[in-house]
Parts: sequence; structure tokens; C-alpha cells
Amino acid sequence: MRNRVNRVVNGEKEPSPLNENNELNDEDKFVSRTPRKLFADLHRHAIKLGLKPEEFQQLTSVNEIQKSINRVNFCRLFITIACIVFVAIIFIFVTEWPVSNTHVIVWWFQWYKSNPLKEPCVVYVPESVTENIKPPLNCDFCRNLHHVDHINNISIKDFESRYAYSGIPIVISDGTKNWTASEFFSYNFMKEVFSPGSEALDKVEKDCQFFPYKTDFSSLGKVFEMSEERAFMKGEAKPWYIGWSNCDNSAANILRQHYTRPYFLPEFSESSKTDWIFMGSPGYGAHLHIDHVDLPSWQAQITGRKGGFTASTGLLFSMSATARIVLDTNKWYHSTLNIGENISITIGSEYD
Repeated sequence: MRNRVNRVVNGEKEPSPLNENNELNDEDKFVSRTPRKLFADLHRHAIKLGLKPEEFQQLTSVNEIQKSINRVNFCRLFITIACIVFVAIIFIFVTEWPVSNTHVIVWWFQWYKSNPLKEPCVVYVPESVTENIKPPLNCDFCRNLHHVDHINNISIKDFESRYAYSGIPIVISDGTKNWTASEFFSYNFMKEVFSPGSEALDKVEKDCQFFPYKTDFSSLGKVFEMSEERAFMKGEAKPWYIGWSNCDNSAANILRQHYTRPYFLPEFSESSKTDWIFMGSPGYGAHLHIDHVDLPSWQAQITGRKGGFTASTGLLFSMSATARIVLDTNKWYHSTLNIGENISITIGSEYD
């Protein structure tokens, strides 16, 4: 009996246990039962065979069955606890008892030693998901819109009444007049402002946002570590394009020496204190996307040339240095492509 049970548990090949009526023999019926029932049957057979308790405990089959029972019990206990915790969390968030959702979120950030005011999201949601669940947008403003206006010397009044909050895009060709950014901004200039080990770079990498697009860069610091050949597209170097938000005051003070508040913005409009910088080589740009922001924005082409495309109406636009586009990127799906031969640098911000 001991050898018979051990062979069954160890998976060794056994002669057919069926009798001439295609039924299990009495001794083999326990093989197809649950571990608990199998243990009971095994114990009954052992008593019939006259095994002593200590001999019964030494059976390999007994040890295997006990382990199997323990595993089942552990899984049941784990699933039960997980279900209770899940139901408790749902109950707390729905009823806000015994604590409010605000306190729960605060404790969450304290546990991970993070500042909720500096986190873009509590839980990361893939861009493909957010775009698919975005509510429908009334597109009346874009009906019969077949081209993007290019205008010079627009007045504050005209800009406010026609473009500022209408969602209609516009390229303002003299948008950077009186700026010195095009004379100073370059890859090397940005590399010096956000130099390795600097407070500005450390601040950006910890608290700001970085968009590698389809490059292999994991951070802004890695961008400024690339070879000179790739940075300036020498030979067969691979094109690149990245973007980041500057939330460091020291870097902002340096950059804003060379550009000011757009001259055409409404009198009581305020620009965001966080500016965006987009930089890259010819032949690359941003894929078709929509920004998840609440305000319209402007972008100024500082160096190089950039072409753009907006979906839905298929509008095309292009910008060279000194030009600026105003576009509600929360409404328009758009893509960009750096063209020409020079590095493209673009500065942008939101306004209310």
C-alpha cells in the first residue's frame, strides 16, 4: 500500500486501475479525489493495513497531500483578505467614511514621500486611453476653416476678438519682434543653462516633464550627453526631437532675458509661469497628438524651420524663425516636423 500510494503521488506510470467492468478498483478510487478526501481515504486504508500512526506520518504521499492542502488553504486565505481589502477601499472612497478621500490621497503621497502639487497624475494613464475617453468636442469653430491665417502687426483688440479664445489657429509672422532669443538660443546654449550637475538640470529632472517622443533619451541630461555628430546631424547621424517644461526659476531668469510676454496677448491675460522648450534636428518632430491642458497656448519658432499639420480639417502651417503660432492644442490634434538644415528650437507657454 505504501509503495502504491507513493507511486501515484510521484507521478510514476501505473498499470491500468480499471477492472473488467471499466470501473476503478476499490484501492484506486482515492486517486481521483480532492486532497482532503484523498487524505481521509488514505488514512482509512492505512488503518486497514495495520500501519501505526508514526508509520502513517512517514508516508511520502501523506506529506505531499498535507502540502497540497496547505497551499489550497493559503490561496483561499489570500484571496479572501484581498477581496476584503478591495471592498473596504471601494467603501471608503464611495462613502468617505471613516476618512475623506482628501486624507487618503495625502497619506498616499506622504507614504511615497512625494509632493502632490508637483505630480502630473496620481495614477499614470496611457495616452491612448486618455485620448479614447476624451469627451466629444463641439467643432463649430472649425467648420469652413480651410487655411491658417498668417498675419503681421496684429492689434491686441483684433487678436482678442478673433483668435485669442475662439480656438481658431493663427500664425503671427512678427511674433518675436524685439526678441534676442534667435541670436543666443542654440543646442550649446541650452546645454550650458542645463549643465550636468547644475541646480537647473536637477530641478527639471525631478519636478518638470520631459518628452522623449520616439528617441532613446530617458532624461534631459541624456540629451546633452549625446555626441556632437548626432547633436548637429553630421554624417549619417540619427535624427532626434525632444521637449521639456522648465520649472526652474534660475533657468527661467536666464532664458527670459531673451524673450518677453507676447505683444498681442489681451491686456488682462496672463501667461503660465512654466514655459515649454522643444528642440531637435531636421527630419524629426512630434507625432500626431493632443495636449491635455485647459488653456490655449502660443509657440514661437526661435531657430530653424518647422512644419505642422492639424487633423480634422487637414490644416497645414509652417513657421520659420521670428514666427509664432497660437493654437489651442487641447482641441486640435497636431503633429510637427522640423525642416530645413538647422536645429529647431521652439519656446511655448499657455495663457488664460
